[in-house]
Amino acid sequence: MLRSALEQLRLEGAIFFRSELTEGFAFESAPQAFAGALRPGAERLILFHIVASGRCWVSVTEDERHWAAAGDVIVLPYGDQYVMGGESPAQLVSINALVDSPPWEEMPLIRHGGGGAQTDVVCGYLLSDDPLFDPRLRALPPVFVVRPPVGAAAMWVQASIAYAVEETAPSNASQSLVSTRLPELVLIEVLRVHLATAPAADRGWIAALRDPVLAPALALLHAAPGQRWTVAQLASGAAVSRSLLDERFRQVLGRSPIRYLTEWRMHLAEDLLATTDLAVMTVARRVGYDSEEAFSRAFKRARGLSPSHWRAARFDEPEPSQ
Repeated sequence: MLRSALEQLRLEGAIFFRSELTEGFAFESAPQAFAGALRPGAERLILFHIVASGRCWVSVTEDERHWAAAGDVIVLPYGDQYVMGGESPAQLVSINALVDSPPWEEMPLIRHGGGGAQTDVVCGYLLSDDPLFDPRLRALPPVFVVRPPVGAAAMWVQASIAYAVEETAPSNASQSLVSTRLPELVLIEVLRVHLATAPAADRGWIAALRDPVLAPALALLHAAPGQRWTVAQLASGAAVSRSLLDERFRQVLGRSPIRYLTEWRMHLAEDLLATTDLAVMTVARRVGYDSEEAFSRAFKRARGLSPSHWRAARFDEPEPSQ
């Protein structure tokens, strides 16, 4: 059901550019500034980065860096302003000083850094009016990193890297239908992998974002997952009765509002543990737990391991084949 729903997403404006970054490097970008140039009147822009080689981090807040290595895909579903950097300290520069503004007749190539170890990144832009990418609902974290397993996602990632290395024309100007759709295919498969651990992803989650009763309640939960929500507060925010809200959650998502909140917190915690250096206690507080012990118990019930053991097992996974 999730795959079918994702394949029906309305995506357009796909385009690639490539970056060759050398240690140390750091640049700041405001992707929404490109939206109008890619499509007049566009307000939303989805951005993803495929790390072809090396290692880098992306941050949308000062205290949270999401790390990615070769084969990983970094997604910024709402096109938030972000900073990308490497392992070595570097002076921050604006991406506007590194690349011309679109439209592009040739595929842009950014070369930046201090001449050290190289990190290659393929970047894709997409446009969509789907509620999944509505910044008011915040159904997804502002930035997340996915390591595609062997399968369709990894295949489209490798195809995208090959295209960006071999071609000179932007993907949206390509005569090949597959090349034109590569960014779209990457995003769909990466979202499928990311949402595999999300609550009710195999049910009507995407439909819930369009539901007039559920959408405002989900927007509240997604915007402040650490808050001590009650069904009464959510119902008030959605301007419906508690009984109606509970009924709609069970009908569409197959669980109560509070169970959904707990599972959503675990989904967010998993992402933070996997891709950031945040302490377990910091992650606990970020997702609504006052003590590390309570968070560890809840996480172990949900994932079978304590947060620290789950994180260690994650980092022990073999690197994906290139």
